[in-house]
This record gives sequence, C-alpha cells and structure tokens, in this order.
Amino acid sequence: MLKLFEVSGFKNFPHSVAIDFSNTRDYKFNQRCVKNGLIKDAIIYGKNSSGKTNFGLALFDIVAHLTGNNVTPHIYDNYINVAVKYGGATFHYVFQFGSDVVDYRYEKSDNRTLIFEHIELNGELLLHKAYTDTDKTSGTAEDDFSGISRLAPTLNYSFVASESYLKYALNNTALDPEHPLYKMMQFISKMLWFRNLDENRYIGYKTSSQDYAKFMLDSKPLLSEFGALLRNAGVDANLAAEKDSDGARRLYASPSYNKSGRLPFFETASSGTKALYAFFYWIKTSPGISLLFIDEFDAYYHYELSEALVEMLEKLEDTQVILTSHNTNLLTNRIMRPDCYFILSQDKLSSFADATQRELREGHNLEKLYMGGEFAEK
Repeated sequence: MLKLFEVSGFKNFPHSVAIDFSNTRDYKFNQRCVKNGLIKDAIIYGKNSSGKTNFGLALFDIVAHLTGNNVTPHIYDNYINVAVKYGGATFHYVFQFGSDVVDYRYEKSDNRTLIFEHIELNGELLLHKAYTDTDKTSGTAEDDFSGISRLAPTLNYSFVASESYLKYALNNTALDPEHPLYKMMQFISKMLWFRNLDENRYIGYKTSSQDYAKFMLDSKPLLSEFGALLRNAGVDANLAAEKDSDGARRLYASPSYNKSGRLPFFETASSGTKALYAFFYWIKTSPGISLLFIDEFDAYYHYELSEALVEMLEKLEDTQVILTSHNTNLLTNRIMRPDCYFILSQDKLSSFADATQRELREGHNLEKLYMGGEFAEK
C-alpha cells in the first residue's frame, strides 16, 4: 500500500504538500477505513482551485513515469509551477508491503525529463542518479548504482541515456514476485485515476478504453446490474443492447411507462447518469485496483447516491480509495472518520483530526463543524 506521498513544484504547488497514510488515530468506529495501520479510504475537500485535481495528477505522475500506461493527452500540460526558478517538480513516494518499505523520489523539469531519481529499500540505497547538472538538492553528491547492480548485475546502464535507470532495471530483470520492488511495480501498474465529468479521462491501469461504450453489450448480468444501479439512483430506465440498421449493437434505454419507446442511451442520458455509467465501467473493467483516485467524485450525484457509492467503494478491501468532493453530506462519522477526511489548501493537506485543536469524537457533527469554519482553509 502507499504509505506517504509528497509533491512540490508541480502545477499549483510551489511548496511541499504531502499526505501521510500512516497518520491514523485510535478511533474505534469505521475501522474498515484503515488497513494494516494505513488509511485505506479518504475524501479530500477544498475550495475551488485549491489543487484537488492537481494533487491527484501529481500522485499519478509515477504511473506514466515507470509504466507508460495510458495518460490522457494534455492532462500534464503546464507541468512546473510558475514560481519555480530552479530545478523542477519533485515527487516522493513511500510504499509499504508487510515489513518492507520502498522509498522512491525523483525530480523532473517537465513531464518527460528527469533531473534525478533516488530509491531506498528498507533504508538501504539502491540507486541514486543525477541526469543533469542541476541536481543540487537531492542530498547525494555522486551517482550510486551499487544496490541496483547487485539486484541486476548483468545490465548495461550505458544504454539507458536519459530514461529512468530504475525503469530500465525493473523492466529487464526477472524479480521474485515476493520482492518489494516487484510488488511496487505491480501496485503502480494497477493504479487508476478517472473523473466523472462529461468526458472519459483517465490515467493508469488500462492502455485503452475503446470498449467504453460497449463493454456490457454482450453481458446480460452486467446490463441487469447496471439497470438495478440506475433504478436505485432513481432513474426510470430499462436497458437493452439492440442492433441498429448499420449492423452495430448499441445501448438503448426505455422508460417503464413505455417500454416500446427506445432511446439511445449516450445521446439522451443526463450528466449524472453518464457519470454513473463511467463509475460502473471502471469498477467492472478494472479488477484488482491497487489505488483508485476519483476526481470530482460526485459532482452530478444526488447525496443519497453519493453515500451508496462510497459504501460500495469501502467494500473494496484491497484497494486504497481517494475521492475529491464538495459534498458536505458525506462529512459524517457514520461513513468515515476524522483521520480519513482531508482539507487541502495550496500550502497544506491536513486530516480533519489534525486541522483542529478539538478532540473529535464519534458524536461530533463534522459537516456542521466544517461549515462553521472549524477546519479553516487558508
């Protein structure tokens, strides 16, 4: 699982902003939101333009950096914060797998160009590499490949050029599935970011989403399950996959009061229904997600549907889930707990438990406290 993430110099973060998943309290309620001492489920709040979307993009920079999995075009434009006069954007990840800890940090001058990378396993240096002469802040004066060379002794690093040495080593080494670096790469390859707005934008997990409009056309169970989800959301629609005059099968919906009157689903569905379709698509086509980040999670949802989907996500026992939202109805100890709710400003990301001097208990009304300015956004 991801234990810590820190970013600076990226987009609207001129200074370091971090989330520490190990910073938990001893709450006795909603313990399912924490696993192995790490926060498993979290919701991030913040004012408009506070950086919620950009924080998610920063967190998922490692996906493109090490795996090459899909990144929607132009999503990483305007990469470096305008206040950065020297160096670039720095990313720091700490992963924990059982008793093993992998600490990886790197800096880039744009979304493709490395300045340095540095990785340690259980406190032992595996690799430090400076890619440009602007590497003055990494804390290590000279390149050191000793640790990674012991792991992959037959590799010739002279062929790497400006590519990530770590990526080269891991892609060309048959690691034991129990090795922490193998587990790290598996974790990264199954990270998924997407947003539920009027677009299908995503990062990670899949190399293509060409099946987006047709993934359940040949599956009656999926059609039935999605239809039930729509009805639970208050949408009066019966779904069917039908063949058009051009021979292609497409998704149609008909209201219960007129089952013979079919309507093309994607052309007539509301923004909320399309958002729910996107949610259903990603959950059903991406088994074994390691870390799921849904941006603007419930921008189009009724509050009752938002709660139902959060409860559904909490049941993904092996998936860390991070949501961004403005929906204060989700701010309740009935759903999560104060150390799993976060508030973001351009200078700091704090859990609600750390953003107040008040000792928060299960009986506190978090929404009322939030609206009253108890967890003030700077």
